[in-house]
Amino acid sequence: MAPHAEDTNGDSQPVNNGEAPLEPGVKKNVAAQGMLNFPRPPKFDDKYKERDYLKGRLAAAFRLFGKYGFDEGVAGHITLRDPVQPDCFWVNPFGTAFSMINKSDLILVNHSGEVIDGGENRLLNQAAYMIHSQVHAARPDVVCAAHSHSIYGRTWCSLGRKIDTLTQDACAFHNDHVVYDSFNGVVLAETEGKAIAECLGGKKAALLQNHGLLTVGHTTIMWFVSLEKCCHSQLMAEAAAASRGEKPIIIGDEEATYTARTVGSHRAGWFGAKPMFDTIHKETGGDYLQ
Repeated sequence: MAPHAEDTNGDSQPVNNGEAPLEPGVKKNVAAQGMLNFPRPPKFDDKYKERDYLKGRLAAAFRLFGKYGFDEGVAGHITLRDPVQPDCFWVNPFGTAFSMINKSDLILVNHSGEVIDGGENRLLNQAAYMIHSQVHAARPDVVCAAHSHSIYGRTWCSLGRKIDTLTQDACAFHNDHVVYDSFNGVVLAETEGKAIAECLGGKKAALLQNHGLLTVGHTTIMWFVSLEKCCHSQLMAEAAAASRGEKPIIIGDEEATYTARTVGSHRAGWFGAKPMFDTIHKETGGDYLQ
């Protein structure tokens, strides 16, 4: 521990003075109270009302992906576990542009890959089903999963390496992401989906080698956007450092682990994405809720 985070007794032994770890001058109870005052996701007693709200959020998420340029032709998908039928998930209809998706366009897919509800376009991206169905089945805690061929994510994934913890934002993925080091083309086989889910394990993100990013969680848009930017940041940092014969400075494990508990929590993921959702709602006038 840093000396300024502790006091010592007469024998020069560290004495806990009640300060939060790595936060000199901030008492633990003050830090805890601050977290309690943060906004939280809404709670619902009615699962159908929860479904309606979450579908609106999913439609907004696609608008955000479109705004940020995460679309690439018809590639990419975000899924949402249905609160009414938890073994089913909502996903974008294949071939509908992210920037045009409304709540009513989303399709509901069951565990067998059958579209059982949704808008007029009921085409299902088989790669979306093969990956996401296995992730949702293996991880009951996962509400949302996102994958697209975003430019910096897929570029970094061609290196077959995890990202380094170079920045505070990257701490959210410290010891919480994996590399899936196999590429067998478009994921159309159940075995490939199972292999990806097995590799992901209990982590929040996977770097699919030669493919792109996959993020999961109670909410996942913040994780995807942040991981994409972390890939961009590291690509630039390594290029800048290499030009000087140097390497980027990596945050220490203790500091990164501590920071991850703040910036990498479920609540941090939801709250971090709030400004993005607020902005897309204002920019679109909420027309995605149709």
